[in-house]
Amino acid sequence: MRTFLILEDGTVYEGRSIGKQREIISEIVFNTSMTGYEEVLTDPSYTGQAVVMTYPLIGNYGVCEDDMQSGKPHADAFIVRDLSRLASSWRAENTLQNFLTRHSIGGIAGIDTRDLTRRLRDHGTMNGCITTALYEGEALTALLRKMKTYRVAGAVERASVREVRQYRGVHCKEGPAEDSSAAEIRPVRKKVALLDAGTKLGIVQSLTARGFDVTVYPSFTPAEDILRAQPDGIMISNGPGDPADNTEMIREIRKLADSGLPIFAICLGHQLMALAMGGSTYKLKFGHRGANHPVKDLRTGRVYITSQNHGYAVLESSLPENVAVPAFRNLNDDTNEGFLYKGRNILTVQFHPEASPGPCDSGFLFDEFAEMMDRGEEQQES
Repeated sequence: MRTFLILEDGTVYEGRSIGKQREIISEIVFNTSMTGYEEVLTDPSYTGQAVVMTYPLIGNYGVCEDDMQSGKPHADAFIVRDLSRLASSWRAENTLQNFLTRHSIGGIAGIDTRDLTRRLRDHGTMNGCITTALYEGEALTALLRKMKTYRVAGAVERASVREVRQYRGVHCKEGPAEDSSAAEIRPVRKKVALLDAGTKLGIVQSLTARGFDVTVYPSFTPAEDILRAQPDGIMISNGPGDPADNTEMIREIRKLADSGLPIFAICLGHQLMALAMGGSTYKLKFGHRGANHPVKDLRTGRVYITSQNHGYAVLESSLPENVAVPAFRNLNDDTNEGFLYKGRNILTVQFHPEASPGPCDSGFLFDEFAEMMDRGEEQQES
């Protein structure tokens, strides 16, 4: 069916409908990954956003439930140049078109995604409307006015689990095939508390593959409830939206930071920790979303190719050197990609070391987290 993508600046793209036919207003963002569209769609960090895939052919290997990063898609809509109607993979369980329809995700295909991406890069992230209706005159003016006021709100609450979940660690000496960096499992099983702001299953799997028992807590969980369970370490997950909106969560994270327990935080978790420690965040012009972002480890000088998905960043200068030391930096735009906190067993990164989708270069950070817990245990014994 004839379908339109209308941006808040009045630009109109005409294409055809894919997935569930419905009108939706959303924040339009682009992802530069060539593969991993299923992981992108099911990443809770995309709550409240419509995703443009810059690679022109999407859906050619179908979908497989094992690749999902949560129980359902979280993106509002999907925007592609060409949607493959055939699934050419022995792992495929369904086509992408059927997957979108089954989960009521709308979208548009057949538009010039290269031109759309350039527009978002030049003018910054914009809101847009995907619709089958032809808006003109006063109706179009009213729609543009409505789009400009749209804002992703309550995103973490929508993306987080509503009840505590338990995952048992896998006792093995080697990590999964896709992550050969996994350390040997220690004889004592450790417990990790994962504060869920919209976590990807890849994070849980990266922890359980190293033998850790993982307890996932909803975003609204008080710090006291987490500490009462006496975890060996705390993980703060990725998630959607503006980090500064989560004032209650920031307050509880500060309590967790003051507990002395080892903490590893990813993406939104990295931003929330910075805010909890007195730092500030800001919105990027068009964000970092893709599986090919170079990041330099300032501790070693080594560069890693990373998977990223965020529209906000931490203002590095907002955290003084006596509070935190920059640990990673983005080589595309020099934005901060991680901190080590002074006098605390806390490491945070802006990128995604669980790599779903993306490279496994930085999977070693989960091993560093394991070492942090070992050090914490040694300090308690001494």
